[in-house]
Amino acid sequence: MRVRPFRALRPEPHVAAAVASVPYDVVTTEEARGLAAGSPLSFLHVTRAELGLDSSVDPHDPVVYETARENLARLWQRAPLVVEAEPSLYTYRLQHGDHVQTGLAGCYALDDYEQGVIKKHERTRPEKEDDRTRHMVTIRAQTGVVFLTYRRTETLGEQIDAVCAGAPLFDFEAPDHVRHTVWRASTRATVNLVSAFEAVPALYIADGHHRAASAARARHALAAHTAGVSTEPHAHDFFIAVAFPDDQTRILPYNRVVAGLTGQTASQILDAVSTRLPVTPSSEASPPKGVVAMYLGGRWYHVGLNYVRESSADQASGLDAALLQEQVLGPVLNVRDIRTDPRVRFVGGVRGTNELERLVDSGEAGVAFSLAPVTVSELFAVADSGGTMPPKSTWFEPKLLDGLLTHVI
Repeated sequence: MRVRPFRALRPEPHVAAAVASVPYDVVTTEEARGLAAGSPLSFLHVTRAELGLDSSVDPHDPVVYETARENLARLWQRAPLVVEAEPSLYTYRLQHGDHVQTGLAGCYALDDYEQGVIKKHERTRPEKEDDRTRHMVTIRAQTGVVFLTYRRTETLGEQIDAVCAGAPLFDFEAPDHVRHTVWRASTRATVNLVSAFEAVPALYIADGHHRAASAARARHALAAHTAGVSTEPHAHDFFIAVAFPDDQTRILPYNRVVAGLTGQTASQILDAVSTRLPVTPSSEASPPKGVVAMYLGGRWYHVGLNYVRESSADQASGLDAALLQEQVLGPVLNVRDIRTDPRVRFVGGVRGTNELERLVDSGEAGVAFSLAPVTVSELFAVADSGGTMPPKSTWFEPKLLDGLLTHVI
């Protein structure tokens, strides 16, 4: 695999915590507006520029992307932001409680992405690609960092650890109590990292499918401007990402709630599920693999899922989320397309099962389902087979922040 050093656009260390923001796609406009209120240096003013405009403005109006460009230029001066004098690689550590993961931040080849060496497991939505592509092309920068994972190699791990033994460039705790530490590799260390990374046979997109797809589209949009200029690769031929080893990557469950019970009572729903699958009352809201926990009528039940793999290539069909859809959501609750059914709401595991109970007890939902998290090995198996994961089946935590390392294209 190839990784390329780059001249990062980054904040000065003393303002890094003020500039850094949550990823653009984990908050609504209103949530972003609240987070950025009173924080003029927040990178949300760049990634979600609509928050500074009148609420009547469509988030995809051309004025939003132009405002993002203006806001980046303003932040560049005000923060200030700086561009590194020399291309470098970085190591990026996330620590939340006892969990620690350290990845390699750099630019990864879009050729590898388009040729399938950087593997996907998720479908992307055209309207979301349109949004980030227009954002990248207008501001001429990739602001959202893709989260990659790979099968760990000892040599690369040693080289990353060597960089982390030095003084960090950034080191702060975010409001959600995740500690973010970034080191800039020296010229010699960057050479060693590039060499060690060649032993990685494949990369897998964990979080950021739309960001990667948009970077590929932006590349083609910008290619006309550089045609014939040089035979050397251009900045827009790469996308910014952090690659973490598989043994440090943490996946939390992505749970589901369904509004209403399609005219049935809780007792009728329970009976309908029980006729199809084994159901037992349980005090455990977090189930083991092969079982889904169902919260209905004020109590938890464990529902055993029935799985017989039809094909060794059909890795995604054996995931608990897929079985839940096939055996419960579809036949019992009439959820035909979980991607589009307005009754379905996805709840990230970071919110805990208490949130599922709250939604049902308050009447906002009729029933909730808690799943065991997908494993990294399962993700690899689906991606290696060319398959697609069920919608909203992985929640990666902790998450990278925007604004600390930006790739100017």
